[in-house]
Amino acid sequence: MDILVIGGTRFFGIPMVEELLRQEHHVTVATRGNTHGMFGDRVAYLTLQRNDPDSMRTALQGKHFDVVIDKIAYCSNDIRYALDVLDCEKYIHMSSTAVYNPKHMDTKETDYDPCAHPLLWCARDAASYAEVKRQAEHALFQAYPDQKSIAVRYPFVIGADDYTRRLHFYIEHTLRGIPMYIDNLDAQMGYIHSDEAGLFMAHLVTTDFVGAINGCSRGTISLREIIEYVEKKCKVRAVLSPDGDPAPYNGEVAYSINTNLASSLGFTFSNLHDWIYDLIDHIIKDFG
Repeated sequence: MDILVIGGTRFFGIPMVEELLRQEHHVTVATRGNTHGMFGDRVAYLTLQRNDPDSMRTALQGKHFDVVIDKIAYCSNDIRYALDVLDCEKYIHMSSTAVYNPKHMDTKETDYDPCAHPLLWCARDAASYAEVKRQAEHALFQAYPDQKSIAVRYPFVIGADDYTRRLHFYIEHTLRGIPMYIDNLDAQMGYIHSDEAGLFMAHLVTTDFVGAINGCSRGTISLREIIEYVEKKCKVRAVLSPDGDPAPYNGEVAYSINTNLASSLGFTFSNLHDWIYDLIDHIIKDFG
């Protein structure tokens, strides 16, 4: 297949592109131009500005792709800038479990219907991250109903190369005794490893599925469990204080993500507890 990847040169975009190449697809990677050459001559490259409609039109008009994987469409305007000019058989949008309002234990795809809410054309800074991601799905499924599309809903994606460094925050503050404020210490939450996030998106390329779909490692863990593991392993004590640095996952409720739909498409996610402690160990080493 001829596949365009918009935003595939960092984090879980890298294992995703590597898997597409392993499957012998012809891959074109579209970026701002700063990371051309990452995959050598194994891929083709396009330069574009994702939130500039003129740039998108110049780069994409007149080109056909079997599948487009868009990892960096945040809002409804981003969807419009892409689908007003793209010619593709399937469009895969990187959505988020943030669309659920709220998430809860055993959150299923049917818990949020993007066609049941009003569409607002908006930019990325028009509202909260969760709301603009909802509007992106509203645009995808309401304004372009004839386009075969998938919205992939992930919770927090974590890995050693996580540029957000949100998990790193808890580990570093614990190791260094830096006070932190956590408002959901015992909330059980779900995550997905960055490698698996990339592999699942590559898996969807050859399926006939359309619609919204969850992806998440099996099982949950609390921030208390993570912090206590670091404390025990490194013989340190976390400093928890209402006056400490606000933690990045504050405000998140207890939840788990149902992935039965993904399983029905032949993809089985790993167990969170099979890899989370190895990842924590790796991050601990990063801090010496």
